[in-house]
Amino acid sequence: MTAKPHPLFLGIDTGGTYTDAVLWSEEGGPKGKVLAKAKSLTTRHDLAVGISGAVDAVLQDSATDPAAIKLVSMSTTLATNALVEGQGGRVALVMIGFSEADLARDGLKTALGTDPVVFCPGGHDVHGNAAKLELSGLEAALPELGRSVSGFAVCAYFATRNPAHELAARDLIRDKTGLPVTASHELSAKLGGPRRALTTLLNARLISMIDRLVAATEGFLAKRGIAAPLMVVRGDGALVSAAFARQRPIETILSGPAASLVGARHMTGLDDAMVSDIGGTTTDVAVLDGGRPRLDPEGATVGGFRTMVEAVAMRTFGLGGDSEVTLEDGALDPKILLGPRRLVPLALSGMVHGEAVTVELERQLRAPNTGRMDGRFALRTGVPDRLAAGLTAPEAKLYETIGATPLALDRLLASNAQNATLNRLVARGLVHISGFTPSDAAHVLGKQANWDAATARLGAELFARRRDGRGQTIAATPEEISQRVLVTLTRWSAEYILETAFAEDGLDGAATVAHALVQRAVDAHPGIARFTVALDRPVIGLGASAPLHYAGLPPLIGNGCIVPEDTDVANALGAVVGQVRVSAEARVSQPKEGLFRLASGQTVRDFTDEDKAVAAAEADVRAFAADRAKDAGTDSAEIHVSTEFKVSTIEGQRMFIEAHVVAVASGRPRIAV
Repeated sequence: MTAKPHPLFLGIDTGGTYTDAVLWSEEGGPKGKVLAKAKSLTTRHDLAVGISGAVDAVLQDSATDPAAIKLVSMSTTLATNALVEGQGGRVALVMIGFSEADLARDGLKTALGTDPVVFCPGGHDVHGNAAKLELSGLEAALPELGRSVSGFAVCAYFATRNPAHELAARDLIRDKTGLPVTASHELSAKLGGPRRALTTLLNARLISMIDRLVAATEGFLAKRGIAAPLMVVRGDGALVSAAFARQRPIETILSGPAASLVGARHMTGLDDAMVSDIGGTTTDVAVLDGGRPRLDPEGATVGGFRTMVEAVAMRTFGLGGDSEVTLEDGALDPKILLGPRRLVPLALSGMVHGEAVTVELERQLRAPNTGRMDGRFALRTGVPDRLAAGLTAPEAKLYETIGATPLALDRLLASNAQNATLNRLVARGLVHISGFTPSDAAHVLGKQANWDAATARLGAELFARRRDGRGQTIAATPEEISQRVLVTLTRWSAEYILETAFAEDGLDGAATVAHALVQRAVDAHPGIARFTVALDRPVIGLGASAPLHYAGLPPLIGNGCIVPEDTDVANALGAVVGQVRVSAEARVSQPKEGLFRLASGQTVRDFTDEDKAVAAAEADVRAFAADRAKDAGTDSAEIHVSTEFKVSTIEGQRMFIEAHVVAVASGRPRIAV
């Protein structure tokens, strides 16, 4: 009798620079077997191009019939990168029951920037009792907002205890504009209005980006005849259906890093380790404890903003192979600085655009003096024109000037004001800057060879000609400055790994201590006080460039660094070996003695008996979790319900305060039959 073939799983990771694909089978034991893997450049103007490049390569290498693939799972760093780089669509924030003073809390005003905000009377109290709702101001503003934003974020006071006012505003906006609307109660059941509003705002900004990614992936799969469910990795490492992720894209922040943690443990079998994943834009560092990633109970922090998204306790730093390389301002002996902004490497621009880049670099090299904008170019990202809505007149004029071919900044910009305008276009995700990066340095030194090394060398030569505070050039050769850039990247990587370890241990000033320790480790004169530091667990180095940048880590961190064989596709591999996991929660409060109020989903119900109220809450969350699990992509979920009571004792009598009921459903994703 012929053995039934093992189902095939396709993993995809869409990063800031590369899109990875891996074809995996459950055959061969617990670790399964990687049948093929491939990389293709991420094409932001049309994500399907990069996806097809990687997936077609693994299908060809493995001689696989597309119809044999039974599950497709995807992780992405696009949402994470967008928040780190301050990018995203222009959205309107609707605050119900809040005052303008609330914008100053939890970084909400900073995150809002120049995007519009509308305040409306309304909201509820802690027990779900409503204030008077007034939406006339919002309705009057909708015609103009509908033409200038890509979506809306709605947050009402105590919406987690009664979402009625958010639902009313959401329905009005959808009816009048047809644009996507995110309501805060859909994302979090936690209290803390301004931080919930921040999370909702960021979610609304990311909807168009994740929608384009899912649509591009689904379109490609259909063309290739792959009729398998599409899953997406959330920030806690769990899998959810693509439709689920489209509505809640904020939950995909740290998706790529979370998938990499799942992949790291799968590849190494290590239960306890530090995991450092270096990509083109960011370095993500986290801790594996007992075989599971630590989760951040306070919510994920990305791009300086603390959200309410439950995700791995990951520290994300703007350091990667494509990080912007700059010099410290005003120093006699300036240090090399990296990131946090990602640039398109010159080597990549040279490979794609040829003489449009090299001719300009050669012109700048012939000039007697180095200019501040030398070696820098601007080009459009290629996003749809509708995402350019709401540009100011100067922004629109400059945006029209910039095209798909790189333009040298010294020709494009005539003033500092125009430079600020360009930076705003970059922040909106409309324009890329191309310039010298660690990836270029690696090409100069022959340590990387996938793009155009000659263009990288021209960029390094221009950068080496820059002057220090004494008026001397900072390096004699392109090779010298390139080596310094790579050494700096490894050193900063060690600092970020140690900083994460110290922060996990609860130490204050983690960044300062980490910097001092690495300084002593590399300094030839360590000083009077001698001390060393060592991690208690090894580092698992992930990312295509990890073998290069992490080779010098062990003496700086006091432990080994393991770089697995398939480290270059750890995210894509982690995407296909994970599980679906979703949760639902409800609360029972006591607004007055003898009355027990259940806030569950979008409903509020009153009971006169505590046990009946709690039993109803447990039944609700179990049903909600089961429904969410199906929506998230599993038909075989196990559901666990836990209840936490808050009570007090007065004169020997138990006094009920609140019950918090949580159901967690988990299971393997459904696969095509």
